[in-house]
Amino acid sequence: MATTDAVPARVLAKTREICLGLPDTKETMTWGKPHFRVGEKIFAGCGEENGKPVIGFKLEMEHAAAIIRDPRFWRAPYVGHKGWVSMDAGSVKNWDEVQAMIIESFCLIAPKRTVAKLDEWAVASPAKKATRKRARATKKVAKVKVKANATKKTSHKTTKPPSRKSASKRPSAKRSR
Repeated sequence: MATTDAVPARVLAKTREICLGLPDTKETMTWGKPHFRVGEKIFAGCGEENGKPVIGFKLEMEHAAAIIRDPRFWRAPYVGHKGWVSMDAGSVKNWDEVQAMIIESFCLIAPKRTVAKLDEWAVASPAKKATRKRARATKKVAKVKVKANATKKTSHKTTKPPSRKSASKRPSAKRSR
């Protein structure tokens, strides 16, 4: 795909390397900007917002809420309420951090069978072992967050009081024909 003028070539090249290195992914030009899909679903995008090069991806809701406290991140337009975050990619110093968030997005969007391929895919190349470890760590963090949320939700529920049917009530008599 061609580089868009608003996105520096190094940012697009690195994002492309991370995204297309994941199983069953492809790049498409969507809304005039490069986006990365697993199957037909977008899990990351690269573009420009307010004159800044940005990378967009989906995170767990709690992770998204926490990360937007960092000035490099903000809720993505239109879909931020669903966990999508935009990141200022102009001054990325740690691409491992970006890769971990893109993998988290991939795991949230991809079908379970494709996510399961992460382990097989990473074994195929020794260079991908670090990615596999980050993917596992991301999946574990996501599972812990989901369990914690389930615990929070169930701890606030009240139990239904027992039925107040009187013991003296008898079942209605059967009608005879």
